[in-house]
Amino acid sequence: MTTDIWPSEIRLDPAKTVLTVAFENGDRFQLPAEYLRIESPSAEVQGHAASQKVTVGGKKNVKITGLEPVGNYAVRILFDDGHDTGLYSWDWLHELGRDHNKKWAAYLNALGAQGLTRE
Repeated sequence: MTTDIWPSEIRLDPAKTVLTVAFENGDRFQLPAEYLRIESPSAEVQGHAASQKVTVGGKKNVKITGLEPVGNYAVRILFDDGHDTGLYSWDWLHELGRDHNKKWAAYLNALGAQGLTRE
C-alpha cells in the first residue's frame, strides 16, 4: 500500500475520546472516538461494497483503549466496545478529517432514517 499523505503526529487525549492527527502537509484534525468508530474501515462497518455499509448506532460514549501501528501505512484503533478490526490507513484518517462535516451529516441522516440513535 502506498500513500502520499504521512502523519507527523498521532495523539490520544487523556479522556480517550479524541484522536488528534497532524500530517506533514500541515493538515491537522481532531477526530472524535465516536466518529472513528462509526467510520471504521473494517468490513463489519463498511461491508464489501458501498451498498453494504452498516450504520452503527449507540456509540456516543465509546472510548479508544489503544493504538497499534500496522507497518508504515496504518494504525489499528482499539475501542472499549471490543471493536478492533479496522486498519486506519493514513489516507483514510486524512479523508475522515477532510470530509468530517459531510460524513457526519450523512451518518446523522442515516441514523434518523433507520430509527437509530447515538446513545
